[in-house]
Amino acid sequence: DSLSNANVEFCLDVFKELSSNHGGDNVFFSPLSLLYALSMILLGARGNSAEQMEKVLHFNHIAESLGPEFKDSAKCSQIGRIHSQFGVLFSQINQPDSNYTLSIANRLYGTKAMAFHKQYLNCSEKLYQASLQTVDFEWSAEETRKTINAWVESKTNGKVTNLFGKGTIDSSCVMVLVNAIYFKGQWQNKFQEKETVKTPFQLSKGKSVIVEMMCQTGKFKLATIKEPQMQVLELPYVNHELSMIILLPVGTNDLDQVERQLNSKTFQEWTSPSNMVERDVEVHLPRFKLEIKYELNSLLKSLGMTDIFNWVKADLSGMSSAKGLYVSKVIHKSYVDVNEEGTEAAAATGDILVVKRLPIRAQFVANHPFLFFIRHIHTNTLLFCGKLTSP
Repeated sequence: DSLSNANVEFCLDVFKELSSNHGGDNVFFSPLSLLYALSMILLGARGNSAEQMEKVLHFNHIAESLGPEFKDSAKCSQIGRIHSQFGVLFSQINQPDSNYTLSIANRLYGTKAMAFHKQYLNCSEKLYQASLQTVDFEWSAEETRKTINAWVESKTNGKVTNLFGKGTIDSSCVMVLVNAIYFKGQWQNKFQEKETVKTPFQLSKGKSVIVEMMCQTGKFKLATIKEPQMQVLELPYVNHELSMIILLPVGTNDLDQVERQLNSKTFQEWTSPSNMVERDVEVHLPRFKLEIKYELNSLLKSLGMTDIFNWVKADLSGMSSAKGLYVSKVIHKSYVDVNEEGTEAAAATGDILVVKRLPIRAQFVANHPFLFFIRHIHTNTLLFCGKLTSP
């Protein structure tokens, strides 16, 4: 529970920063994947660096989140609940037999010039299934860049390519956190391609673009919020393990007003079971594909995580006793493709359902900017968060 609250809080903090830094652009990232990656660094952070990280990740409210520092014992469980909880949460979300594909590529690349504690390496492997790879930034930065890119591409089904552009990794790097995520899921109720039509989508500045608008009528959970005026729709993926939640402003309202009032409390309220009522809804949703890369150093600094990026102040002594170990770069890239099948297309099979058009039904027409979240229902964890301003 505490972990899913931290996930929502951190998600909305990052979202607000990205949204204000990138004006009217689309926004898309994975709070879960980022939390996961940063927790790996937290595992080796100490002192002030650890405190800042706990605060930004909203772990500081979690009792004995860090617990005693690991001594020489081989037990990773003593590191504190938060890290072991993460492992449990992750295995619940990332089950091999689930009907969706979730590939997270998390890895720390550290300089060969420093020795890392065996204990840290063991525990990050055990708790996070993620290893620290030692590389030669100093003499083969370009080769290292290509190696990292190839690894990420292989982990994300070839969807996340060229994570590090030419020249982004140089000989001054000492540690780089690599974090990419790819998701593919099918809707519980697919949209029929023959129902998809070209329709204008209103952009913010009185302009519009033509989009492929999908359409279906079915039973969905829908909430109508009075203040700020909007509709909240939940579209489940196969087997109801994950769902997409869409916040769509209605009336004279625009997305800014929704964003201004968005915080973890209002988000929980708007999406609460008491508000979300299952009913017949005619859903119009644009096809869209987003692939966005962020370098997050400055964003994390503005949230208060400053020391780990500073070679003088960073205390990562849980990772290595070497002086001058700090985080050179945090790069995050995520990919989503929303279409009739679900997110990211798969071969179409199955019967065509004939929906009897019932006269009394709500309409949900996403033909202007909206926010969307993909969440794991059982653990109430936000995997993705996005804002679509122009498909």
